[in-house]
Amino acid sequence: MDVKDSNGTKLADGDSVLLIKDLKVKGSSVTLKRGTVIKGIRLTDDPAEIEGKCDQVKGLVLKTEFVKKK
Repeated sequence: MDVKDSNGTKLADGDSVLLIKDLKVKGSSVTLKRGTVIKGIRLTDDPAEIEGKCDQVKGLVLKTEFVKKK
């Protein structure tokens, strides 16, 4: 299963990615700004989603269409 970012670059466990769009976090008042770095991602069973964490939010699930590899 190939997991790709918004530019078509392959992603792997442990990669760091940048957000390409401001995202509101469901269930929280936090908004993650464009350019936020998500370190140490984990791939999921769904090729359109990855898991990660940043300073404000732990256990974050992101769509790969909103990230690019750093």
